[in-house]
Amino acid sequence: MWTWFYRLASPPYVYGVAATLTPWLLAGAVVALGYGEGVGLFFAPADYQQGDAFRIIYVHVPAGWISMFCYSTMAIAGAIALIWRIKIGHAVAAAAAPIGASFTLLALVTGSLWGRPMWGTYWVWDPRLTSELILLFLYIGVMSLRSAFEDPARGDRAAALLGLVGGVNIPIIHYSVVWWNSLHQGATVAKFGKPTMALSMLVPLLACFLGFMLFFGAVLCMRLRGEVLNRERQAKWVREAIKT
Repeated sequence: MWTWFYRLASPPYVYGVAATLTPWLLAGAVVALGYGEGVGLFFAPADYQQGDAFRIIYVHVPAGWISMFCYSTMAIAGAIALIWRIKIGHAVAAAAAPIGASFTLLALVTGSLWGRPMWGTYWVWDPRLTSELILLFLYIGVMSLRSAFEDPARGDRAAALLGLVGGVNIPIIHYSVVWWNSLHQGATVAKFGKPTMALSMLVPLLACFLGFMLFFGAVLCMRLRGEVLNRERQAKWVREAIKT
């Protein structure tokens, strides 16, 4: 039953799987994003309150969601590496961190651009915005901590621990609009019951979610292959893979 799990401890196996998945994930991302962004930005009806300014939702919301999903992926991979001594977990965490930081920055920038016409300012110390900014600092901290040690193994362990501790910020981001008095719009899709968004707006948004997810998976696979090659550069199979 657990054979598939322990096969993930094999760097050549993971390298091969990542290479196989990358083009499929990229192709799916192109199709989903092409549909979602195209329909959302050009054909979805304008919001009755925000007008066309709401269309930034098709970039901002998926970016914010992926920023949290990527951190969860990084933290879980680090936990697997610490608990089961599966070194490939550290490679996954190292590959995911810069991607998550990029999506977090994108979410913050697009959120600021959206906030200017809605709130009259680019930034407020709103609970959702503040906790998302903390997420960016956590990503930077994890990457900096990993590179601060001369011994890569110690750097991996320290980064994994910080990633796990920082995981407490993920539910804070998600529930901040519920727990505190927030200017940020509440949930309209990820909620119990029927979503409160019209289908003409919701369907392209879900397509953008899928496209961002597939794009994250593709970039993660590409970065993971580089991490595996770098960490296993003295191994015989790496030399053979480079020759071919």
